[in-house]
Order: sequence, then C-alpha cells, then structure tokens
Amino acid sequence: MSVRVLLPNAFQKHTNGAREIQSSAGNLPALITEIETTFPALKTHLRDESGQVRRFINFYVNEEDIRFLGNEKYAFQDGDEVLVIPSIAGGSFAEPAGLRDESERAKRVRPYGQYCCSYCGQEECVCGG
Repeated sequence: MSVRVLLPNAFQKHTNGAREIQSSAGNLPALITEIETTFPALKTHLRDESGQVRRFINFYVNEEDIRFLGNEKYAFQDGDEVLVIPSIAGGSFAEPAGLRDESERAKRVRPYGQYCCSYCGQEECVCGG
C-alpha cells in the first residue's frame, strides 16, 4: 500500500526541500510517526509538549478533512493523497509605509489581507511583492 503525503511550504526548510513523501502508514498516528522519523526537525511542529498533535495542524485525505472520516481511526487506502496543512491565523499588523494609497495597496496585499512575506510562507520573500 502506498499513500502520497504532501507537505506544506512552511515545512520544507525542515525536510531538505522535500515537498512530498510516499508512505505505507496504515493510519494517521503511524503516518505522523513516520514523518517525524524521516524528518526529526518536524516533531516540534507537529506535536505539542504533551505529545498531542498540535491543534493548528490539519490533515486532509483526498481533499476531505480527516476529522470527518474518523480521524485516527481512518484506515488509509492504497493511492490516498494526504495533505498536511498548518492553519494560518490572522493578527494585527502595522501597515507598511507607502501603502496608504489604494492603488499601491492593491499591488501588495494578498488574499486574506496578508502582506507579501506572510503570504508566500518563506522567511525571505520569494513571491516578488
């Protein structure tokens, strides 16, 4: 059995640039353990201090939230595609200088009101904004 696991951009600095892995895990707990074994630096990003999966990490199987499929009880099927998606929370930020003009703001503001570096998920902006 093979499951395709897609990892988010935010994790790639901990995966040596790997965007996906193939897994033979039978369920979510086994998959998380496999990811942590393959990429030990991700452990603190996936689990909290008590060993529980962080509440802002979401897993989707074939584009459906695993919580609606039975969560940890769901048995992966051959060919499933699993997306690991960290939630993105908003916050308050000061408007960068020079963006007070609406036309300039429209060029720089990305979906959900995030400014460039927050949007592309990289420490150094790569989206050209």
